[in-house]
Amino acid sequence: MNRITQKLQEDKKILSIYFSAGYPSLNDTVQIIQDLEKNGVDLIEIGLPFSDPLADGPTIQASSTTALQNGMTTQILFDQLQNIRESVKIPLIIMGYFNPMLQYGVEAFCAKCAEIGIDGLIIPDLPVDVYADEYKAIFEKYGLINVFLITPQTSDERIRFIDSVSNGFIYMVSSASVTGSQSGFGNVQEDYFERISNMNLKNPQIIGFGISNKETFTQATKFAKGAIIGSAFIKHLSENGSEKIEEFVGEIR
Repeated sequence: MNRITQKLQEDKKILSIYFSAGYPSLNDTVQIIQDLEKNGVDLIEIGLPFSDPLADGPTIQASSTTALQNGMTTQILFDQLQNIRESVKIPLIIMGYFNPMLQYGVEAFCAKCAEIGIDGLIIPDLPVDVYADEYKAIFEKYGLINVFLITPQTSDERIRFIDSVSNGFIYMVSSASVTGSQSGFGNVQEDYFERISNMNLKNPQIIGFGISNKETFTQATKFAKGAIIGSAFIKHLSENGSEKIEEFVGEIR
């Protein structure tokens, strides 16, 4: 069974952390993953840096740019993760844009992910229709879960289609904006969380964008299986390097 599927079956709220591979320094990737797991994170999204990250806010864009300047590439990330399953057990997802995967070769990319123990992918600019028609069979061949995003503007019809082709969780974007932390969620967002919860989808939802602290994590997970923290953790890395991860995670739980 895929590690994501196993994790989602646990009777707990999922804390997922996102960071850009190769940031703050090129060779920090593995240590950050190990430290996050050691401090109780349930799932990790490893950002594959890209030069034009349209869905990312300024904090993540800046970390992606720095990672590229540090020399991070698709192949270097795969090399860094080659032995990751000797030390890390929790689910690992690569989040990135489709162009680098096309350049690498979609099947070759999926095969390499399977080889090193990646459990799933999040590709914000791969339309679900294109995935279903052209790539779903490849992902399934290599046991990879592909995670799709929905927003407050996504129609119920579209959400149900995404749910029908998904086999892990749905990434529920908290608001119609780019990534970034905020102080709390208002009534409009909470109504949206509740509306999606009441659709009784077969795939659980994990909420991202705007989760930065214990308050927003608790708000988000009231109606969802878990929440994703990205920009706030990148800011932590900017200020502390790869140190004090225990302190960061402890303040969320």
